[in-house]
Amino acid sequence: MAKRTDTGSPERHAADSHDMIRVHGARVNNLKDVSIEIPKRRLTVFTGVSGSGKSSLVFGTIAAESQRLINETYSAFVQGFMPSLARPEVDVLDGLTTVITVDQQRLGADPRSTVGTATDANAMLRILFSRLGKPYIGSPQAFSFNVASVQASGAFKVDRGADRTRTVKRTFSRTGGMCTHCEGRGTVSDIDLSQLYDDTKSLSEGAFTIPGWKSDSFWTVRVYAESGFLDPDKPIREFTKKEMRDFLHREPTKVKVEGVNLTYEGLIPKIQKSFLSKDKEALQPHIREFVERAVTFTTCPECEGTRLSEEARSSKIGKLSIADVCALQISDLAEWVRGLDDPSVAPLLAALQQTLDSFVEIGLGYLSLDRPSGTLSGGEAQRVKMIRHLGSSLTDVTYVFDEPTIGLHPHDIQRMNDLLLRLRDKGNTVLVVEHKPQTIAIADHVVDLGPGAGPGGGAVCFEGTVEGLRAGDTVTGRHLDDRAALKESVREPAGALRIRGASAHNLQGVDVDIPLGVLTVVTGVAGSGKSSLVHGSMPEGTEVVAVDQSAIRGSRRSNPATYTGLLDPIRKAFAKANGVKPALFSPNSEGACPACNGAGVIYTDLAMMAGVATPCEECGGKRFQSSVLDHLFGGRDISEVLAMSVAEAEEFFAEGEARIPAAHRILERLVDVGLGYLGLGQPLTTLSGGERQRLRLATHMADKGGVYVLDEPTTGLHLADVEQLLGLLDRLVDSGKSVIVVEHHQAVMAHADWIIDLGPGAGHDGGRIVFEGTPAELVAARSTLTGEHLAQYVGA
Repeated sequence: MAKRTDTGSPERHAADSHDMIRVHGARVNNLKDVSIEIPKRRLTVFTGVSGSGKSSLVFGTIAAESQRLINETYSAFVQGFMPSLARPEVDVLDGLTTVITVDQQRLGADPRSTVGTATDANAMLRILFSRLGKPYIGSPQAFSFNVASVQASGAFKVDRGADRTRTVKRTFSRTGGMCTHCEGRGTVSDIDLSQLYDDTKSLSEGAFTIPGWKSDSFWTVRVYAESGFLDPDKPIREFTKKEMRDFLHREPTKVKVEGVNLTYEGLIPKIQKSFLSKDKEALQPHIREFVERAVTFTTCPECEGTRLSEEARSSKIGKLSIADVCALQISDLAEWVRGLDDPSVAPLLAALQQTLDSFVEIGLGYLSLDRPSGTLSGGEAQRVKMIRHLGSSLTDVTYVFDEPTIGLHPHDIQRMNDLLLRLRDKGNTVLVVEHKPQTIAIADHVVDLGPGAGPGGGAVCFEGTVEGLRAGDTVTGRHLDDRAALKESVREPAGALRIRGASAHNLQGVDVDIPLGVLTVVTGVAGSGKSSLVHGSMPEGTEVVAVDQSAIRGSRRSNPATYTGLLDPIRKAFAKANGVKPALFSPNSEGACPACNGAGVIYTDLAMMAGVATPCEECGGKRFQSSVLDHLFGGRDISEVLAMSVAEAEEFFAEGEARIPAAHRILERLVDVGLGYLGLGQPLTTLSGGERQRLRLATHMADKGGVYVLDEPTTGLHLADVEQLLGLLDRLVDSGKSVIVVEHHQAVMAHADWIIDLGPGAGHDGGRIVFEGTPAELVAARSTLTGEHLAQYVGA
């Protein structure tokens, strides 16, 4: 019994006083000494314009410190195998609980990763088939496409001391389920060798037809010609079998060419590393064209894309093999599992049933377990990560979500809101970074950051209830009740893209004409077939510029200036103004600081403890040699230019002695897509999914393709920024482009000239056109879920 005070009320226990997460003096990224108290066991929504510091506070400060403290509870030996985390820049972090992060990061795009392997559903199915499958073929490994069959035998000597040894023979075998032809990938890639070289010529005659491989190149062509493995004067078609094997497949081998130590490697692995491992979108257009021409991917003919060996497919439960089961829509698979009744595997069936029912509950029942995880959208990947937490018995945990409504139709957002509230009601703290008014509305507590983005943000503008935010004078408060109006008049199409009999994935023989020269929005509930129609069914020969949210590959040296090609005209202008080589103005080339190799920091690995990154003392973190910084252009050195934001640089290169028209055009496009706050030298690894997509859009805006396909461009955009995006889409259409947008945001739907609505449901309940017409006609008809929600949104 708790003690009672003189007034008769129970005295509060000391343990009950820790009901707040206290943050004081947070300075991560652009945060400006943020101090805030967040209530525990409540749903708190963090909002603010893109780049205002929401993720820095929630993920970079609170979640990062919680994870670091948890890691420190393990022994030093175990910590050596875990990622090392540095302490965030914050004065005080108090009241933290265990944090479970559910972010937008795509699930691994490894070809062997599927929805089933990412959620443990595959592991349970493998055990199920190893117990109940007929005929019996072996342990669960025999049903795994990630395990190869192995057989080995041999002898080894055992030392028994006093000069006594004994020879022991051993035989080892393991039955795996991997298809040997495609090695569990389901597809086989084929490099067209005729696109790499002309086999009628010799190496000395310039046989290579690979872009950038010049005959006098020391690092590429000459290492083949002068390696000693090949005859440089013999036509390639006359190579012996050994020469051809060395030419195409030889493992990396050290060779000496003109006294210089170089690495010789077979042509095919060399091409794979040089071209195929890079982000195709970041390649120069002529190299991208070469890659698309030289490499083809086809379904494996032996396993028919199932990834599994014939033996693994021969074992069945009833009439279905594990490949058949994984190809089922998850909602159908859940029914199939429900029909199984075997007491010997009852606990396994119960666990598998719970996992599959969670898929359906969270709105992903339309997926199949054999779907490659790399093909999931950011929103789908985030919901897949949620599945393991739905039935968890843990309480007093802090769940951190990054825009959980991404990729959700307005009809599905209510379901997501219910899940967030359910996690809270179990006694957990739920922190959500979000822009959608429907999710902000259910918050117990709201934190609004800003007032601007980048250097103009990083401060708490409002803290309190949703009603207080609505009445407050912040950017979010002013725009919370914004509603876009239907267009008074729509554009007339200038032709049409005719799609006939589209049957990709769940599409059911769809015939549709997508109008050209207008803004077309393709919508429908998640899983209704929008992406299958727009990305997978375009007529051949259509010049399409597709901009999605897939990750931009790049190291911490990659930044917006290098990715967009902006740095090229800037380097040339610096070189011309100072009479030196452009390579001097690259931190990855001749101008790099020798002490840090152009990284700006020195990384010290401390094994199981967090590595330390200290600013380079030689260059002071500027990444360049001091002599390079003596060369100025427009009164600034190259490091000062890279430290500018996009908006600052756009003004700087617009006029006067620093005028560079080519650079200014690129910067204008970056400002147009709402990325004016990004730093030119900011690492690409720090960008969100929405920022990556808009960066990709900016690079493609100068492309000559007549049809632009955008996949949810409002991702990560604040309510105030959506209006700017609509203006950008209008400018694209008015310049003669045809813009097709896959989108759920009602403001974009209302602004469209033409809407194509797919449904009526997801998976095999979708895949049909349920409406085609103008937004006004959709609202008037109210014949679909989209029509109902759009009518409510515009107040019709």
